[in-house]
Amino acid sequence: MAFSDLIGQAGEKAQLRQMADGSRIPHALLFLGPSGSGKLALALAFAQYILCDNKAAGDACGHCSNCLKASKLIHPDIHFSYPTIGPKAVSTQFANQWREAVLHNPYMDINQWLQNIGAENKQGNITRDECVDIVRKLSLKAFESSHKILIMWLPEFLGKEGNRLLKIIEEPPENTIFILVAEDQELILNTILSRCQIVSIKAMSDEEITAGLAARKGIGQQEAQSIAFLANGNFNEALSLAEQHENDKAELFLNWMRQCYRGNGIQLVQWAEKMAALGRENQKHFLRYALHFLREFVVLKITGATQVRLQADELDTARKMAAILELSQVEQLAKLFSDCSFAVERNANPKVLFLDASIQMHKIMKNKLAEAYTGLPAQNVL
Repeated sequence: MAFSDLIGQAGEKAQLRQMADGSRIPHALLFLGPSGSGKLALALAFAQYILCDNKAAGDACGHCSNCLKASKLIHPDIHFSYPTIGPKAVSTQFANQWREAVLHNPYMDINQWLQNIGAENKQGNITRDECVDIVRKLSLKAFESSHKILIMWLPEFLGKEGNRLLKIIEEPPENTIFILVAEDQELILNTILSRCQIVSIKAMSDEEITAGLAARKGIGQQEAQSIAFLANGNFNEALSLAEQHENDKAELFLNWMRQCYRGNGIQLVQWAEKMAALGRENQKHFLRYALHFLREFVVLKITGATQVRLQADELDTARKMAAILELSQVEQLAKLFSDCSFAVERNANPKVLFLDASIQMHKIMKNKLAEAYTGLPAQNVL
């Protein structure tokens, strides 16, 4: 992947070119930015630029042996590390799936990756065995180029195992470069952070996403602008919206809100069982969407503006909710969703968790003023 293949990121690309052209590349870099901002794609392009034999016009040539191998993710001097499943798993066991997934969508998120390798209810991690394998690989000489490069996607999943890499990050073998690609600085060990130079990656602008969709998907300007508005700086989300033409999480969430408002016990049990069957990563992804909806709902309720990042059916429901839910109730719902996400992370029983959450939502949402505000029976409000 060349710099010219990337969407936006002009400032970041200029910064990295300056490092490489001036032979001032730090031995450890941390690309830090929100999901869907193109951090991994930028890391791939930077690695290819470093190894390219015939750089021209501030970009990799794309034709030399190093470029051809790097672009296919098969260069022997570019190593990858990423979350896997299994207590003793190492990244090389999933190399084929990794290449296929990244070449298809270098903007993917962790949920997509884990589902791609069959995680189901298992949570991803970067294991002790993986750290040992990293040290082993980087202790070898470069095979074909001047540098060895390790790209670690989401070092947040290292946990305390990151301590095993401190020495090699601080004192790496000659011409060895670490590129860590992260989203949540708070989940990375401070001892690792202190050894890295941070490159901040901004969320994409609506204009950049619009241009990217037009170039990659051939989508018309108006539709691309609409998708970009909903994606909120996340190009992976924009790609998902472009492919699906609908938001499955939105449909699932709005159905949950309606059922919780009505409070039919049988339907709530059925919904909780359906949610439990989705797997933990999908549950966490769903709860993140729920918090996104509430955030946009608060903007709508406070300002009355319709320019919120919600689709038509979401916006219609949000308007109806605005008539019956007070901000104090929204605050309670947001805390409930955050607590649920915390519980999912810690392997709570999903059937019990989501049924309990549904009952609590019914209690929070039940509003004795519903009919006074809308003139409609409660079951018809949402």
